[in-house]
Amino acid sequence: MNNKRALNVYSEIGKLKTILLHRPGKEIDNLTPDSLDRLLFDDIPFLDIAIEEHDAFAKILEESGVEVLYLEELAAEAITSDKIKNEFVDEFIQEADIEGKTRKKLVKDLLMGIDNNLDLVLKMMEGIKKSELPEYKKESLCDMVESDNPFIVDAMPNLYFTRDPIANIGYGVSLNRMRNLTRQRETIFAKYILKYHKRFKDADIPLWYDRTETTSIEGGDVLVLSKEVLAIGISERTDAASIEKLAERIFEHNETFKKILALKIPNKRAFMHLDTVFTMVDYDKFTIHPEIEGPLCAYSLTKGESGNIDIKQETKELDEVLAEALGKEKVTLIRCGGDDPIAGAREQWNDGANTLAIAPGEVIVYSRNSVTNKLLEEHGIKLHVMPSSELSRGRGGPRCMSMPLYREDI
Repeated sequence: MNNKRALNVYSEIGKLKTILLHRPGKEIDNLTPDSLDRLLFDDIPFLDIAIEEHDAFAKILEESGVEVLYLEELAAEAITSDKIKNEFVDEFIQEADIEGKTRKKLVKDLLMGIDNNLDLVLKMMEGIKKSELPEYKKESLCDMVESDNPFIVDAMPNLYFTRDPIANIGYGVSLNRMRNLTRQRETIFAKYILKYHKRFKDADIPLWYDRTETTSIEGGDVLVLSKEVLAIGISERTDAASIEKLAERIFEHNETFKKILALKIPNKRAFMHLDTVFTMVDYDKFTIHPEIEGPLCAYSLTKGESGNIDIKQETKELDEVLAEALGKEKVTLIRCGGDDPIAGAREQWNDGANTLAIAPGEVIVYSRNSVTNKLLEEHGIKLHVMPSSELSRGRGGPRCMSMPLYREDI
């Protein structure tokens, strides 16, 4: 890239130049029926097909001129010395919820003994079975009580949703505090990439939010509507307090953003993030789940004259909120599933409203959401359709599975 900035994300729809993905790996095969609830899955995807689908997703991006980077490869490239490797492994073990000094030592010996850095990162991601530690013995009460769990370190199957651990906003990063314990380790990889990878370490990237905070925020709730306006969901995964902290840091930094819209959405599994109920597909068009239409509880955060944050509560129709934010007379809301409540509920569950824009009016969608896809085409949106039978089982769509690093300004 000719621009000196490593990151540039000032919209949801600007032509996409660089994106971060994670290709699903053995962490998916390490899901079991007993661990589904704990690891936030509803079903176990078939890994072979999930990989084929993900590769098809990457191919669409590459054929559209997008540079595709992979989380696992960047993390491996960030480990440029034994000192960094030791630091990385120690922090991973500290957060892996391993009980007992002996257990921790066995895990560290295993990880430090992996010479290839990519293999090391993939092992961290896929989880560690007790059977992989030849000296592991059930000696403590903890060992005996947990004897039915074959893992000493859980797998991290949600990693292919690269949108959530980090949120690139403008030329800075929100390194997120994830809501659930099982996902909090995911942000370690981004931390080391930003700190040590040659592409990012000297790029003067401001940190809008840090993973050490006590309140949670996740990237699926953060939408960059324009150079001046962000929309952030108050949701099952993002706290109102986190939005206020993020706003303070962005406004203090004299960024271009003038307003943050905090939108309250239903607190339930099907609506876990803001981008599961609406995404931007063109300058004035959005996908939308009908259940959040109507009067919406919205809070407008702006920088006050004395440097404090002014907060104004509004109750308006969503289309009015979005039109005002974008300086448009009106916007078009394209209903997920159309007017059919059955299709709407089904396609919402399969992320019909979760699209990834690669340019204004050009988006990637899941093949299984045929009703919504037809409506998008009828509204003049160009579609790139990707297979989705297995990836969709993780409850996330094309936007969830990707983190833009660089978009052209619009």
